[in-house]
Amino acid sequence: MGVDFLKIKDVNRIPKHMTTIGGQALIEGVLMKGPEEISIAVRKPDKEIVVKKEKLNPLGKRYKFFSLPVVRGVVGLIEAMIFGTRALMYSAEFVEEEDKKQKDKSNNMELFFTMLLSFAIVIFFFILGPTYLTNLFKDKIQSPIVMNLIEGIIRITIFLIYVLAISKMNDVERVFQYHGAEHKTIHCYENEDDLTVENVKKYPILHPRCGTSFLFMVMIISIIVLSFFGWPNPLERFLVRLLMFPVIAGLSYEVNRIIGKSNGKLAYILSYPGLMLQKIATTKEPDEEEIEVAIRALKGVLVDNKEEDLWK
Repeated sequence: MGVDFLKIKDVNRIPKHMTTIGGQALIEGVLMKGPEEISIAVRKPDKEIVVKKEKLNPLGKRYKFFSLPVVRGVVGLIEAMIFGTRALMYSAEFVEEEDKKQKDKSNNMELFFTMLLSFAIVIFFFILGPTYLTNLFKDKIQSPIVMNLIEGIIRITIFLIYVLAISKMNDVERVFQYHGAEHKTIHCYENEDDLTVENVKKYPILHPRCGTSFLFMVMIISIIVLSFFGWPNPLERFLVRLLMFPVIAGLSYEVNRIIGKSNGKLAYILSYPGLMLQKIATTKEPDEEEIEVAIRALKGVLVDNKEEDLWK
């Protein structure tokens, strides 16, 4: 465990070029989001790599309000979910047999129902489920803070079980390998090495600004924020959790932003649980072909002026 601990600590060192570029693993592919564009690279069954690019026009650039602290985290999360779901469906087209005539007509509806199902799963497993289970202790525990802490622990436990369970699935393991390729490629770029397969292979699969770490931070922040509302009746609890989720997500984004730019002890302590979760479940060592896809995706979002993708 000591060696692993040191390796994780090494991940938190500040690189030469702290980039805002981030990514997402897809089905046999990688999405990268840069300052101006999104790039999706997918390896087709015939081994050809297809790259699709899309111009960005985020709300934060159009309206100053949406670039304010906390608010930008909520907006960014929503935009990331939309882009990510769309990209995931796009990558799936290369491994599924679909009716091409119906595909264009059904894309919007598929995206809508996919996101609706995702929200339903989140609400049931990570809001309703933990709240119901925690309520079983209400006659024995009077402290609202302790009740919220128990709820948070149950929520984190459910999340860990879910992530560990899906990580054992073959198809998901492939996605997690692409997740590792995405992280290694960004590390290579941040350390100003040439983006070659051999260079990328040298870097770790863990990254402090990963979405996995963000989700873990959401659960930690939720324990703190929801404790201010006590332990009301079930309907009020449900409404409070729904209404406060944007605030929790926004605060979590700001904390992750600070962690990602810092190499202090506090940042290291806060990032450690997320990095450990990446290590045991959500990232796997990629092969050379997967790294090649991640490199193609990253090159698709690079801009001439590298200052544009730096953390401000």
